[in-house]
Amino acid sequence: MGGFVLPGAEAALVAEARAWLKQLAVERRYSAHTLNAYARDLRQFAAFAGDHFGEPASLATFSAIAPADLRSFMAYRRGLGVESRSLLRALAGLRSFARHLERHGKGKVSAFTAVNSPKKPRSLPKPIPAAAAREMTATESRAGDNRPQWILARDAAVLSLLYGAGLRISEALAIRKSDAPVGAIDQLTVLGKGQKTRMVPVIAPVRQAVEAYIALCPFPLAPDRPLFVGAKGGPLSPRIIQLCVEHLRGALGLPDSATPHALRHSFATHLLSRGGDLRSIQELLGHASLSTTQIYTAVDSKRLMDAWRNAHPRAS
Repeated sequence: MGGFVLPGAEAALVAEARAWLKQLAVERRYSAHTLNAYARDLRQFAAFAGDHFGEPASLATFSAIAPADLRSFMAYRRGLGVESRSLLRALAGLRSFARHLERHGKGKVSAFTAVNSPKKPRSLPKPIPAAAAREMTATESRAGDNRPQWILARDAAVLSLLYGAGLRISEALAIRKSDAPVGAIDQLTVLGKGQKTRMVPVIAPVRQAVEAYIALCPFPLAPDRPLFVGAKGGPLSPRIIQLCVEHLRGALGLPDSATPHALRHSFATHLLSRGGDLRSIQELLGHASLSTTQIYTAVDSKRLMDAWRNAHPRAS
């Protein structure tokens, strides 16, 4: 993040911001997505502080921040239509930067910890019904699609990994050709969030989908390069898979909640409904905390209650 800028801000503040972002990237191994979001949040806060205090943002500005100033910033952002989830992330990033300044004797964190975090609305994951999820991973569901057969096979293989192994889309697209789950290879080492690795089993239908893609792919797949490639042979963009799913939603009559990530939710929910235990599902998903996985128990309970309401004669 050496190119990070804070327009109009004091040079010393910019230097500390760059050092903070570098530390998050190198020592804490934050993802590029998180780093970009934190950098954007800091720019927005610095711009607000400049207007709020009537002078360019500086280290002195951050030292003088009071809880009321921070609440004004949060209210300002909410007035622009920013949701609680984004405000929560912004506050987390600003607290992290304040701690960095405090450790280096250039600020204090008290004002940032005195402000309560916005409440994040808790919404349940929306899994896709098992039959529809299976259809999404089948090349036959794309009958009439005029794209090359190898691309249809590629998309089916990626979606099979999301539903059949519970991968995130970024995890699936990061798989190298040398690590492809094919033949007798029935497990996969996945690099997940926070650069943490986990082992996931790969069932036969998923391996067969990957094998079908490799057999049809017209490009040479180097062992140390990504397994999944785009139409011109370069790395496959997540957006291509998102567009594929959007097309499938229309073809299969699925709601907008049927996204690539919903296939991962479906993997967990369907395992739980078939008797899978939470601790095992936590390990398969790569969740750091069991509490994150426990949300799927609420999904399964809701499904059972909906079925009871629809079927039981005394439910209405």
